[in-house]
Amino acid sequence: MPSKATNCPILHDADGLLIINKPEGVLSHPNAKSARPAGQCAFEGPYDFDRRCFKTPEGPVWLIHRLDQDTSGILVAARGSQAAKQCRADFEEGRVRKYYTALLTGALKPRLGEWHDFVLTERKAGRVRSRILQRSSKNARLRYAVQNYYGTRPSLTLLRIELLTGKTHQIRIQAASRKFPVAGDEIYGNFSLNRELRKSIGLRRLFLHARELEIKNPETGRFLHIKAPLPEALESVLTRL
Repeated sequence: MPSKATNCPILHDADGLLIINKPEGVLSHPNAKSARPAGQCAFEGPYDFDRRCFKTPEGPVWLIHRLDQDTSGILVAARGSQAAKQCRADFEEGRVRKYYTALLTGALKPRLGEWHDFVLTERKAGRVRSRILQRSSKNARLRYAVQNYYGTRPSLTLLRIELLTGKTHQIRIQAASRKFPVAGDEIYGNFSLNRELRKSIGLRRLFLHARELEIKNPETGRFLHIKAPLPEALESVLTRL
């Protein structure tokens, strides 16, 4: 029987972990303490910002991390406070492996690489934005592998990205700062190119998807390898390409 705790498809629900496939447009949690959600949230019920916990019809569900509203894919929660504490520590200390699929505008070279930057996130007038500062210390890291090049106009590059840290809008701002913005990005992207891609290949959303995750279950000690299939809207874009 489907869970009443979440509005999203369930990928794993056992041994204290609840892992879902969040669609694009769905919030990981409400935007602010004083505001009603600007859209549907990933889990049902009121949200406690201090505990990062939803009060769902099935009981409390603790949110472990978050995805941007525009990003789809794997989102992890826990059904117990101790499991949540351990999972959050694993995320913060880099013990969870996170892989994304992204389509960038431009022909990115080389085929394999790593990006290291200092990302500063600011909130102004209720809006969150990130930017890269030129500092010797680096707090945002990822590595990538090119999966395919598309000789369209504009040219496009399909990447598999391992996210080594977890800053707000990290992939989006690191790609945009190198002049290879994520296709369909309406915050950091190339807006004229986005309009072209909408007309030519039907891309109507951000092409960024949290596709794979490896995490240790805090209750069993076993490692889980979770996969979320690419949404049909993104698969159809690749088919057109």
